Amino acid sequence: MHVTLRQLRIFEAVARHASISRAAEELHLTQPAVSMQMKQLEEQIGVPLIEQIGKRMFLTEAGQELRNHAQRISIQTEELKSAMDQFRSLERGLLRLAVVSTANYFLPRLIAGFTASHAGVRIALQVANREEVLAALADNRTDLAVTGKIPGRSDLVAQRFMDNPLVVIAPPSHPLAGRRNVPFVQLDQAVMVVREPGSGTRAAMERHFAEHGISFRPGCELGTNEAIKQAVQAGLGLGVVPAQAVELELETGRLVVLPVEGFPMVRHWFLVHRSDKPLSAASQAFREVLLAQAPVAAEAPAVAPRPGGATRRSRPPGKRPA
Repeated sequence: MHVTLRQLRIFEAVARHASISRAAEELHLTQPAVSMQMKQLEEQIGVPLIEQIGKRMFLTEAGQELRNHAQRISIQTEELKSAMDQFRSLERGLLRLAVVSTANYFLPRLIAGFTASHAGVRIALQVANREEVLAALADNRTDLAVTGKIPGRSDLVAQRFMDNPLVVIAPPSHPLAGRRNVPFVQLDQAVMVVREPGSGTRAAMERHFAEHGISFRPGCELGTNEAIKQAVQAGLGLGVVPAQAVELELETGRLVVLPVEGFPMVRHWFLVHRSDKPLSAASQAFREVLLAQAPVAAEAPAVAPRPGGATRRSRPPGKRPA
């Protein structure tokens, strides 16, 4: 039996997606090329690996076993590449990052600073919701991940590096805009524009409301914070978003932060990696940059409403005026 690493990589992608076309798209190959490699692999092994039932694709028992071996071989191959990269002292290398969508508001600034000092390191950035980011770690498709909640898994290491305050936003014309204090109970049965299932922001919001015995009426369900902001501006409901996500809208007066009791709801950002996988030189270097510089680079301003919907920027907690 002569099975190549390329064939195993293609098979693992087909098995993960349960689709020839999606695997071809991920690997930048044509569908006929992927189909040919799958056929040759089955001929090499001598047993069927996949079976087509209607429009769905399933792994055979042999296919499940091969997938387990292919994943282990993939991890070992990546570890070999990482070990070789360390000998090149960051002159070359690939850093794979998977981050939840909200982190995209501050992370590009840190990536830009890192690449300026390590021009030979290529960065592959995946932006997704929390479930997809953790799946990327589980499948060894990323080296480091940034998420807003500690994963409840023993095979992952998580390190907190920055606060992530969530605030309630509204259009300036909302009846509660301009109030100095808004009791939490006034949000009972309020229409809220929410993120999609799997979003860490949505999970934290639902948990926070439930802990205070407050119910809300879900309005639009949207996949990004940008869409949430647009919907709130259009008057489709209130929203709960990270403070870093609304700096521009607060400056321009398109949105206001409501001073609701119990908010800001302070969550935290965590840097996550697998415990069974040594960090490459590039991953270790970026980890050090992130832990050292992120609190300065992404400090979130506190914003208080003024009469008429305007806003003023208040000093960050713990700082006194000069």
